Amino acid sequence: MSIYLSRQLLLCIFLFSSTLFSVSHGRFTPNFQVRAVNLGGWLVTEKWIKPSLFDRIPNKDFLDGTGLQFKSVTIGKYLCAELGGGTIIVANRTSASGWETFKVWRINATTFQFRVSNNQFVGLDAAGNGIDVVAVSKAPGSETFQIVRKSDDSSLVRIKAPNGYFLQAKSEVLVTADSKGDGAWGEDDPSVFNLTFSGGLHGEFQVTNGYGPEMAPQIMKEHWSTYIVEEDFKFISSNGLNAVRIPVGWWIASDPTPPKPYVGGSLQTLDNAFLWAQKYNIKVIIDLHAAAGSQNGLEHSSSRDGSQEWGQTDENIQETVAVIDFLTARYAKSPSLYAVELLNEPWSPGATLESVIKYYRDGYNAVRKHSSTAYVVMSNRLGPMDPKELFPLASGLQGTVIDVHYYNLFWPAKFDGMNVQQNIDFINYDRSAELNLITTANGPLILVGEWVVEWEVKNATKEDYQRFAEAQLKVWERATFGWAYWTLKN
Repeated sequence: MSIYLSRQLLLCIFLFSSTLFSVSHGRFTPNFQVRAVNLGGWLVTEKWIKPSLFDRIPNKDFLDGTGLQFKSVTIGKYLCAELGGGTIIVANRTSASGWETFKVWRINATTFQFRVSNNQFVGLDAAGNGIDVVAVSKAPGSETFQIVRKSDDSSLVRIKAPNGYFLQAKSEVLVTADSKGDGAWGEDDPSVFNLTFSGGLHGEFQVTNGYGPEMAPQIMKEHWSTYIVEEDFKFISSNGLNAVRIPVGWWIASDPTPPKPYVGGSLQTLDNAFLWAQKYNIKVIIDLHAAAGSQNGLEHSSSRDGSQEWGQTDENIQETVAVIDFLTARYAKSPSLYAVELLNEPWSPGATLESVIKYYRDGYNAVRKHSSTAYVVMSNRLGPMDPKELFPLASGLQGTVIDVHYYNLFWPAKFDGMNVQQNIDFINYDRSAELNLITTANGPLILVGEWVVEWEVKNATKEDYQRFAEAQLKVWERATFGWAYWTLKN
């Protein structure tokens, strides 16, 4: 869908929605329902929202989390972390999938580390002859690699090891770092590999680490100051919306000197958003979209390589609570602060119910330490879960909201092949039933915190999109806290 069409549809949504809700407002038994738009892609990067943000990254084929597969031109098989990691690297696989994929950790534009399926890092066998290639260390060390591409065929590469020599596949079970790499790139050279790519991430970590410490501050500050501006808040306010949901990352609490590769400046940008919100009578939902360790392994949680490591230790949970404490303390006195969302889309089963409940309870207390009136939003987990699993916790706490996200996307078996009317019927029946299930008289408030006017339908007309929007609004109006469209711009 074009940016122009997206903005026209958004305007249609604003105008349509203005007839659905009253504007009276009480704090903990509200009839003020949120009609919000997300400011996605602003303070937490997602490439699909603004692809041009990545355009100037040097050597941008090799960003953090990119999956690389190396097929030996002499043996005709792929390099593989034997058993997924913990032992030697071999060259004995006829097809490429998990064990044959090496995830990039980018050190700079030309130097990398490689992480294998079981999360060990590739290196040389220091306990042996120093040239056997292994994947045994769970922690990244000092051993780095370089990828040298053939000048007239970038799919052919050599891999330079930390000892200064190149990897070569001598046999299916013997991969060593002892080639001078001075051959003619022929099919008889065991140091030559055919490179293919598998997946990859394009989030905040990739953009800041991709540009590096010299370029990233300039690039990001330019983005923050131009992507969402005061005029956008004026547009939002004048077209019937009353709130914005602003995704932020955990590193904002360390501004102006966040841990590398993140750069300072996002906190001042959020300060500006609160000033604009107050000027145009817009409420703000602060949404912790990216937690340290990544709560779902996706690019919008700023995962480095797709690993999901949030919530595995109490230290990590308390680190995340500290971010909520910081943000609430900073904005508690602002008349625009309406809600704090503790965490966006934790993924089940990696984020366990036990860890999520512990965090939500502690996060709630952190908000209440500074504000008795801000709503506390708890996102349902994605993946396998009971849609009411947070009710025992949330129902016992005042001013809580459960956030659910509904997309007719990301589920090919369900939505691919559906036509316009089938998508609309799914909203009217299936989504309506899902919302009814969690909308209970004595339960927590419900926010449809993300939804879109997008689908897998091909060649849909503008009128089809408008019908799809109207069908959703008629259902989402029953959400007792309100809804937030994803997203203002793309």
